[in-house]
Amino acid sequence: MAPYFGLDDSADGLVTDAIGVGNGGLALVWALGHCDGLDGPVVTVARKALDTGNVNLVLPWVRAGDEGEIRKVFAQARSVRKLGEEARELADSHFFETLVRIHRAGEGAPFGGLQPAGRDLGPAVPAADKALENGSIEQVEKLLTDAIRNGVHKHFDIALGRRKFNPDDVEAGRAYVEAYVPYVHYVERLWQAAQGAAHAHDQHHAGDGH
Repeated sequence: MAPYFGLDDSADGLVTDAIGVGNGGLALVWALGHCDGLDGPVVTVARKALDTGNVNLVLPWVRAGDEGEIRKVFAQARSVRKLGEEARELADSHFFETLVRIHRAGEGAPFGGLQPAGRDLGPAVPAADKALENGSIEQVEKLLTDAIRNGVHKHFDIALGRRKFNPDDVEAGRAYVEAYVPYVHYVERLWQAAQGAAHAHDQHHAGDGH
């Protein structure tokens, strides 16, 4: 039996497994994010900025050092939009792509193009956004608490069930280790994510001049 660690080496993978959206699920939120979607927060505010002519609406989404480029592309898009509907669509698309690409570069994330609206982002991101809209974090707390509780019990139960074995039964010992390691890593990474992930993210943005 090959060792199953269940999670990758990042806190992202750990919490992903905890909330039950599959390996890489929360990595999608943090590494890929929902900011690259046509219905994501960046494009949503970009549409409003183009319609109102207020570039300031999008500037919080980029680093101060990138502001000049965004202002330039914004002005070009506003000018091209006046040439007709087809030109408007092309100008908007170019501005959206440029804005999202630069935003993601500021976070150290790759950009693979704008993603279609309506993607399945799992339960965490919609819940987090809805909490801000409603002014209440209660549903997010329940989502995370229930998922983490289920994840901890799953790993614990497997490890506990294999803990007692004959010292001369090497295969049984290996089976225990294969359950013990992911259990301990799971708990450890949950703790690290809870204690350090948000702080590290804040430090990253502080360094970017946000």
